[in-house]
Amino acid sequence: MRLLFLFSLAATSWAENVSLPGLRQPVEILRDKWGVPHIYAKHSSDLFFAQGYVAARDRLFQIDLWRRVNSGHLAEILGPGAVARDRIARLVRFRGDWNKEWSVYSPDAKQIVTDFTRGINAYIDSLQGRYPLEFRLAGYAPGKWVPEDCAARVAGLLMTRNIPREVDRAIDIRDHGLETIQRIRPPDPFVRIDIPKGLDLKLIGQVILRDFQAAIGNARVDSEQGSNNWVVDGTRTVTGKPLLANDPHRPMNIPSLRKTVHLVGPGWNVFGAGEPALPGIALGHNEEIAFGFTIVGIDQGDLYVEKLNPSNPDEYWHKGAWRKMTVERETIAVKGGREESAVLKFTVHGPVLYEDQSNRRAYALRWVGADPGGAGYLAALGTSRARNWREFVKTVENYYVPSENIVYADRSGNIGWIASGLAPIRRNWTGLLPVPGEGDYEWSGYLPLKDHPMEYNPPRHYIATANHNILPKGYTHPLGYEWAAPFRYQRVEEMLGGNAKLTVDDFVRMQQDVTNVLARRFQNVIRRHAPKASAEMKSVYERMLRWDARMSVDSVEATIYAVWVTRYPEFLMNSPAASRIDPVAAIAMLEGQKDDRVLRLSYPRAVEEIERGLGKDPSQWNWGRLHTIRFEHPLRVKEQDSAKFHRGPLPRPGDGNTVNAASGPNFRQTAGASYRQIIDLADWDRSVMTNVPGESGDPGSKHYSDLLADWAAGRYHPMPYSRKAVEAAMEERIQLLPR
Repeated sequence: MRLLFLFSLAATSWAENVSLPGLRQPVEILRDKWGVPHIYAKHSSDLFFAQGYVAARDRLFQIDLWRRVNSGHLAEILGPGAVARDRIARLVRFRGDWNKEWSVYSPDAKQIVTDFTRGINAYIDSLQGRYPLEFRLAGYAPGKWVPEDCAARVAGLLMTRNIPREVDRAIDIRDHGLETIQRIRPPDPFVRIDIPKGLDLKLIGQVILRDFQAAIGNARVDSEQGSNNWVVDGTRTVTGKPLLANDPHRPMNIPSLRKTVHLVGPGWNVFGAGEPALPGIALGHNEEIAFGFTIVGIDQGDLYVEKLNPSNPDEYWHKGAWRKMTVERETIAVKGGREESAVLKFTVHGPVLYEDQSNRRAYALRWVGADPGGAGYLAALGTSRARNWREFVKTVENYYVPSENIVYADRSGNIGWIASGLAPIRRNWTGLLPVPGEGDYEWSGYLPLKDHPMEYNPPRHYIATANHNILPKGYTHPLGYEWAAPFRYQRVEEMLGGNAKLTVDDFVRMQQDVTNVLARRFQNVIRRHAPKASAEMKSVYERMLRWDARMSVDSVEATIYAVWVTRYPEFLMNSPAASRIDPVAAIAMLEGQKDDRVLRLSYPRAVEEIERGLGKDPSQWNWGRLHTIRFEHPLRVKEQDSAKFHRGPLPRPGDGNTVNAASGPNFRQTAGASYRQIIDLADWDRSVMTNVPGESGDPGSKHYSDLLADWAAGRYHPMPYSRKAVEAAMEERIQLLPR
């Protein structure tokens, strides 16, 4: 039974008492004016029960969809088209020792997750069948949670990005030749790409990953995904204490990918963000330390090509003998009351993603997520409670998936960084291509964390990462060969240079920076050719050289540049492979041209493309007209309901190579920083953040998209941490009472 009492606590606050079974003692939830819940509990069990309850109250449809995606129960609401992705989700489900699984994350992880899921279920029960609008439109009810749902693997699989790249590279080498791909998509650090002995490139095709790609893609429901972080020590700040900035880049969704929460209870006083379907926080701060992350890009998986027995397709050749696959059979419920059988097969390397019976091959996934501790982000239950660098490093040893550049700062003035995540040891191959599964290409354990790149109080007084190649000079362990382009990192380094004393406001300007380092290099190419240019191109070159290289929404030159750089690769080489050119390699090739032929030929193509989208008047070619974002709810709704669920489009500055990252296909931003935090270790209450489009997933809530305008304008809001600051910012008080 829910008892609702409305009365005036302050000019802008109100209270609600909710009686629930499963609580030990009352829990107080103070929601601030930006929609962030601050949860105060006297027992840790109640703390995480309340977090689960609030997560469900704010984001029930979103987390139910997350549970279905990760546990393999989408077809039940989407129909037959989701059966294949359900099969993959079930294939990668953890099948090992659950006691070991929970213990990796933290000694109390199982209890925390159990309490969290109890809280979710308590909210579902409290609705008594009166489910939110999204469920009514989609025609189904939310399901109940079990603790194992939080340890699902698909979320981590999404962040293990090298598997599709192995297939892409194999196809490219087959179609365009090894030397061409070695040149236009070189490994970093450079190594020769060797085709594994026995690998037949003719058999590799995109069909191998058809179901895999579906499983890690966004799920949409019919009613009818780069990051930056940096930290500076007190010698570089006005306060004399460190400042830490972080803005993880993931798909831009509504509701937001992140859920912000402040958890206060025995052993806990943490404030930050995590995924709404998981307990705790993944990035933020406690009373002593602050932390944030970006993806490292360690190569955490391999695709094995298994040779099948012509006489028995359930046997594969490994180390000189035919071995039997492990075969499981499951039933997948399908919308409409149907059921489909799913056959799940496993080799010694892992789950079989695809079988090619005509060529007697099966393709198996070996990845770190199959090991105990391989669920994404749950290890943060340990890192978020560390109180110094020694404790922090110890907990990061269990941070397996995904691989993260975790930056650190503490109240004592120390800063640090660790490239975390399990790193497979491959003794005789690079991991750049699929490998035969016959036994010649096997992992030899994992690299110990002590051998990972890390820093503690470096003499330059700052640390920054941006998904770039973070391998220190002289580092010899092969963590991976694929990184983001270095341009965001180079700009961050440029802004951190010098001896200026920095403030939170300076960090805000840095996170919002849209200066494009790659565009500057493009301008340098133009500058070299301008003196000998034709009269027609000379005026174009002069215009582009006057540009400040900022991808601002009102810039015409930003539009010209952005479209132009998509056209020139095809003139650099007479090959369809031009579209595969790595951006660093592409600009290097352009810089090596002796004349401006490539620029002259590609510019008219760029103009034609711009005119098709923005018209023939160059004064109207503003970047913000071409480059926009639209936040689309996963529920497919009728046109008349669109405004209730979706938001945008909005003009957007930046691109994929600016610190204010705004990447996506066809000049539409689909990924970027939905959550930003800047943490001031001199005074936690001076820290700021934003979480777009809002903290709630309920389209009827004021917090559904109330942060969107501020995010678009580059404005942040406080992160009130002290009880006094929380009370001052409070707009709603909820008391959860034991029943």
